[in-house]
Amino acid sequence: MTSPKALQAASISDLPQYVDSLIIISPDLALLPNDFRDSVMATAQFDKRIGQKALLLVNDNAPGKRLVIAPTGPLERDYDDVRRYFDAAKQGVLEAKQAGATNPAILVLGQLDERYQQATTVAYLGACQALWQPLEAREFHGAAIEPIQSITVIGEFDSHYANAIAQGQYAARDLCGTEPERMAPPKFAEYCESLFTNSAVSVEVISDTQFIDKNYPMLSTVARASYAVERHHPRVVKLEYVPEGDIERTLLFVGKGLVYDTGGADLKVGGAMAGMSRDKGGAASVAGFMKSIAEHQPEGVKVVAYLAVVRNSIGSDCFVPDEIITSREGVRVRIGNTDAEGRLAMGDLLSEIKDVAKGEVNPVVFTVATLTGHAARAMGPYTALVENGASRALNLSHNIATQGDLWADGSEVSRERREDYSFIAPKTLADDVLSSNNAPSAITARGHQFPMAFLAVASGLDKHGANSELPIPYIHVDIAGSGVEGGDWQHGKPTAASLASIYATFCK
Repeated sequence: MTSPKALQAASISDLPQYVDSLIIISPDLALLPNDFRDSVMATAQFDKRIGQKALLLVNDNAPGKRLVIAPTGPLERDYDDVRRYFDAAKQGVLEAKQAGATNPAILVLGQLDERYQQATTVAYLGACQALWQPLEAREFHGAAIEPIQSITVIGEFDSHYANAIAQGQYAARDLCGTEPERMAPPKFAEYCESLFTNSAVSVEVISDTQFIDKNYPMLSTVARASYAVERHHPRVVKLEYVPEGDIERTLLFVGKGLVYDTGGADLKVGGAMAGMSRDKGGAASVAGFMKSIAEHQPEGVKVVAYLAVVRNSIGSDCFVPDEIITSREGVRVRIGNTDAEGRLAMGDLLSEIKDVAKGEVNPVVFTVATLTGHAARAMGPYTALVENGASRALNLSHNIATQGDLWADGSEVSRERREDYSFIAPKTLADDVLSSNNAPSAITARGHQFPMAFLAVASGLDKHGANSELPIPYIHVDIAGSGVEGGDWQHGKPTAASLASIYATFCK
């Protein structure tokens, strides 16, 4: 459960003896250190690939005689961003690994623009993303599957902070990217218990289905078809970190942990079910965030996280559209589509965490979920942040998006609108709110915004807006478009989307 350890060296001459390769990430060959520039540029006259893609060169001045030149490409245009360094590091570290390196060093150059102030740490995180191997692969092949154990970063670099982020992202990838039997709800909970053993984060796992039925009726509704198979029984995982000293801010998360989403009675057909083991990406990112908290232990920030870990199965006891479920909050929810299950799984936990937030210092509430195809359609590979008025008044989503641009964890900001609440309004006196329409979200107007309105109504957060007696900032974080590389939900590597940007915003 660990990513390559980040180490720091002041300069190339200070590199430890065990470093066996040097990866230089730069937008221009002219920026290379004197020991390498002349020979690399001379070779470039005969190999036009140099400066165009990551390449290994044999160089007597490089540790292990392995020198990797990983170009960033253009950096100066309005639409360039720090992902240039992230992607170059991914390519560079794989080139070094294929050449036999086990302990490479990274030197980052050319980051003069304010947009690239975190480029060095981002490059390290990019390398870690490239090197992650699925949990099932590691368990089958053993530790030798990934030979690189450490990455030494040259120059100014906070290795403790970088390691904390990387460890959290590693855990998030494991939880999101593991197949549905290996990471069924009980095993997801076991992974979390192991992840936080002897750490500053406490863990509580709720497994009693009768307790879940009584206290989390919407989650129970989603889970009830899974009750026929014991190994698929739901879990609620509660995590908490309380810092030493004064608390200045409280972050409260609810994560969607659908370990598998068949769609339920509204079954996913036409191949759309493949990759739905990654529908737990929201809970995975939240658990990863807590791992970063455990490693870094920031001052002044208390963090509470509830994970809804459940399987949306199909069977004789599956829930169906038209059912009316009374939520923990006492709200009568009419089911519009059983494939809109994530908002149900999170809704009761959101109600509970809202009640917790009322007694906390400067609370901010988040739901994190791979929720809608509309977020992917509207935002592409970026996270969608949908916030309420209390959050908007504090510029919280704007701040997260700004940090995301610095940390290669980009997002786009949305907001709640009256149309979102009109969309979920009841059509009869039999119910209080509609969970969803019965068309795909990707072709539904405001398809990633109206679910936030549902979550607010079902949990009671709609009564804590900016002009209420007790405003509670709330941000719904939809990572359906950003949760895996390349949008490939069956094979793409999980990205731990939203972890770095939220962490950088609140946990310095």
